[in-house]
Amino acid sequence: MLTDLECKNAAPKEKPYRIFDGGGLYLEVLPSGAKYWRLKFRHAGKEKRLALGVYPRVSPRKARANAAREKDKLSEGRDPAAERRLKKAVDKLSAENSLEAIAREWLALHAAEFTPKHIDKVRAQLENNLFPWLGSRPIAEIRASELLATLRRIESRGAIHTAKRVHQYVGQIMRYAIATGRCERDITGDLKGALAPEQQRHRAALTDPVKVGELLRALDGYKGSLIVHCALRLIPLVFVRPGELRHAEWSEIDLDKGEWNIPGEKMKMRMPHLVPLSLQAVAILREIQPLTGKGRYVFPTVSSSERPISDNTINAALRRMGFSTRDEMTAHGFRAMARTILDEILGFRPDYIEHQLAHAVRDPNGRAYNRTAHLVERRKMMQQWADYLDKIKAGAEVIPLHGNMA
Repeated sequence: MLTDLECKNAAPKEKPYRIFDGGGLYLEVLPSGAKYWRLKFRHAGKEKRLALGVYPRVSPRKARANAAREKDKLSEGRDPAAERRLKKAVDKLSAENSLEAIAREWLALHAAEFTPKHIDKVRAQLENNLFPWLGSRPIAEIRASELLATLRRIESRGAIHTAKRVHQYVGQIMRYAIATGRCERDITGDLKGALAPEQQRHRAALTDPVKVGELLRALDGYKGSLIVHCALRLIPLVFVRPGELRHAEWSEIDLDKGEWNIPGEKMKMRMPHLVPLSLQAVAILREIQPLTGKGRYVFPTVSSSERPISDNTINAALRRMGFSTRDEMTAHGFRAMARTILDEILGFRPDYIEHQLAHAVRDPNGRAYNRTAHLVERRKMMQQWADYLDKIKAGAEVIPLHGNMA
């Protein structure tokens, strides 16, 4: 029988060699210095070998215990090597059908539909909140009570919105698994009423015309770089998402036509979007063009024309001007501001507004409108919106319009 010292002192040679312990157990020493325990046995008249671990992680005593367990199977007429191959096959199948494996397939399938930032956010939520507890489980075996326990763990730290999102993602993943034949039912429906209700939260936004007028005057009086000053004055006029504004490129903008064509890869819904530019918006862009027009981005950082301003630049400027981004106004809040006033005060058709917000507006046949849909009407709306902002910025009393509903 081999001692631990003999195993330790077994030096590598030019070719692999074996040191026998007895009863078919031996230590195989490779030229690399790696040492593996093997069991040689016969089953159904054939000689076979079975790996029993790596030395020194597996000691001689442990190797003998492992060998004894495999020999017990032989005495019962079982083939340890065949059973191990079957277990590996089952484990591989389970891994392929695990929640994590299918979730990553689902993410890859939908990667082209959303921005990389959104996909990364979803992936991070799954990796941080779901995979460590349920990721390795075969998706078809996960019970509703297990999923609930995982979601409750998220809720326990106060992340109610995240728990709701993860619940939604699991439902989508399970429906994908059903479609691909790896799951029979979506268990997320069983949790209806079991999750903590989410307190409705909205991004801070000003919608009172008087308050909006004060905000616009503050934006005009911003004491900072011209780049940020122009970005602050432009965003109310175009009410795009903050990320779309800061990634605006001169190659996308036609000042003579008064159009900004945003490619689909920059949009949340991965669809190209056309923003009609009012005369006021064009004037702001012409103001900054001599400074940044030779570079790539309309609103680059001070340090590099090849990088846009950060995603916190506009919010930080709002805070410096005294507007609370928690309770009053955020960069994203300009969208809510425009939607509310265009609908409730100026009376524009909701579908024109939603299309200009680049939301998923559908035609009567369920198809997504293309980027030029209602372009004439939207161009008029954007100019009237800019004129309205000028009036309330000047402190004028603006009477609601009702002729824009058609």
